Amino acid sequence: MSQTTPLQNITAAVTPGKGADFVLTPLKIRRPQRDEVLVKIVATGMCHTDLIVRDQYYPVPLPSVLGHEGAGIVEAVGPEVRALQAGDHVVLSYGHCGICKQCVSGRPAYCAEFFGRNFSGADEQGGHAVCSHDHSDMHDHFFAQSSFASYAISRESNAVKVDAGAPLEYLGPLGCGIQTGAGSVMNVLKVPPAASFATWGAGAVGLSALLAAKFCGAATLIAVDIDESRLALARDLGATHTVNSKNEDAVAAVKAITHGGVDFALESTGRPEVLKHGVDALGTLGKIAVVGAPALGTTAQFDVNDLLLGGKTIVGVVEGSSVPKVFIPELVDLFMQGKFPFDKLIKFYDFKDINQAAIDSQKGITLKPVIKIADSHSD
Repeated sequence: MSQTTPLQNITAAVTPGKGADFVLTPLKIRRPQRDEVLVKIVATGMCHTDLIVRDQYYPVPLPSVLGHEGAGIVEAVGPEVRALQAGDHVVLSYGHCGICKQCVSGRPAYCAEFFGRNFSGADEQGGHAVCSHDHSDMHDHFFAQSSFASYAISRESNAVKVDAGAPLEYLGPLGCGIQTGAGSVMNVLKVPPAASFATWGAGAVGLSALLAAKFCGAATLIAVDIDESRLALARDLGATHTVNSKNEDAVAAVKAITHGGVDFALESTGRPEVLKHGVDALGTLGKIAVVGAPALGTTAQFDVNDLLLGGKTIVGVVEGSSVPKVFIPELVDLFMQGKFPFDKLIKFYDFKDINQAAIDSQKGITLKPVIKIADSHSD
């Protein structure tokens, strides 16, 4: 970053090395260029992906500023920005190029440059928006935002304008985790009324999927997990059945509940043995969406003839196969109408307590931590 570039002071949670605690650090951020927007972050959700990157399941360069479920207020815009202006409320989602075959076909979650734009630790030219006070560059642009910070640089393409009347502090998780669960059900599985649906894993993504399946009219809603508190919450959110896979044969239980096998399912744990159970528990022509992210190179096994003769489908899903500028405002509308109460999954933490949020998330104490940042920044 050029030392002549106008900069402003920020506070960011830096991930200094593999498995290390987040460290609140004074940094500097440059002004927006081209099609970029500078966003004052109000709150950022903490996602499983933040933690597996911290632990280097994915080879994102460290030290880095993570955070990819940011929500905030546009502070300034670059000269090529057309649809956003200062004062707009936005939810930040994933980066995509906008010009590859998948992007122009309305499938930006499968962008040809997805990994580089979201996990490389820099923008597509290898540049950085954030630096230390001695002007040393800091790895950033995580999911085209790096929103564990008081301010973030995003692109107009992944900054989604939302209703200013909606409670902005709740909305960040719509940019990734909640979008992934709900979108997998609504955009990919397309669960119809009266169908059966099972979520393998009752975390934030799995329960977002359960809420979406309920909205779609599924008659049988099954949550499978090993944590009784999560299963209790699943029942509160509308699950007709819950299965504790630590205490019983989950495949047999799901087959018994559905009289032979479930129509649709989602696997969000990232554990290959759970994926196998999910496939085994599908009924004839059943379909399972896979969103759980294990370490790169992880493999899973299933019975080929069971898959073949049952006409089963296994489909990988990124970001709910959503077009964020369309889907996120729709989810906000459903939330405001009381039809998609994802706020029941959220617990707020002050910025200074970000490491406690990570601990609580990993222990399963909190499903969706949201870090409140707006009152913690330095200007």
